Amino acid sequence: MLEGLLTSLPLVVTFKTSGVTTSVLVPLVVAFATAFICAAGGISGAFLLLPFQVSFLKFTTPAVSATNHLFNVFAIPFGVYRYWKEKRFFYPLTLIITLGTFPGVIIGYFLRIGYFQELHRFKLLVGGVLLFISLKLLYDLIFPPKKDASFSPEPPKLLKFNWKTLEFIYAQKNYKANSVTISITAFFIGIIGGIYGIGGGALMAPILLGFFHLPPYVFAGATLFGTCLTSVVGVIVFTLGGNGPDWVLGALLGLGGAVGLYLGAKAQKKCLKD
Repeated sequence: MLEGLLTSLPLVVTFKTSGVTTSVLVPLVVAFATAFICAAGGISGAFLLLPFQVSFLKFTTPAVSATNHLFNVFAIPFGVYRYWKEKRFFYPLTLIITLGTFPGVIIGYFLRIGYFQELHRFKLLVGGVLLFISLKLLYDLIFPPKKDASFSPEPPKLLKFNWKTLEFIYAQKNYKANSVTISITAFFIGIIGGIYGIGGGALMAPILLGFFHLPPYVFAGATLFGTCLTSVVGVIVFTLGGNGPDWVLGALLGLGGAVGLYLGAKAQKKCLKD
């Protein structure tokens, strides 16, 4: 039934690398909707697109992880540009996250083509990641975090930044976090992201909010940019290893995601103001 629906739409093609047969409208629309909803939290939505590709499009080889990384590479720059344009791009936090996730993604690649090449193991990992995110959302629904009434259109003011400490002021409130702890956390998230095919923003964002108590308005641009950079590494590593992405499918997903992230980032600012 589902296969019939995917092929009953106009502009049906078969993608060479993945072998997926569907309308070009499907990846465009799904990626747009996913990215638009997820952009407000500083994530691209890639964590949802991968199970969509595996379960609905039946794209199950390691190249699906590379294609998911490619989605980030195409889509995220437009969302990041929106944050940068509105002076909501916090460079120190971006650097801390990126330094941790880079090596993690490379390790994740070797685990993906090794232990997690078996589909049932890979699906267990995907299920575990989705379960973690779902439980976090459910917890926040039952026990809503204290609302930070402070909102400021002004960018955060950096007070201190070194290998050990990140300290800044935002909306007249002082925030302080351990740089090393954030980088180590990002390293392990990078490993999972390398296996899964995501930059790690979907996992990093709730940790920055719930554990480090940083405001989403500050870290959203940083997590998106960090996700993009680590996904570039992911695409390169997978391609050099002979498990390159489906470039056409990834480009279509990226195009839909780019528009969704750009508009979603714009909508986030409006929602926070309201």
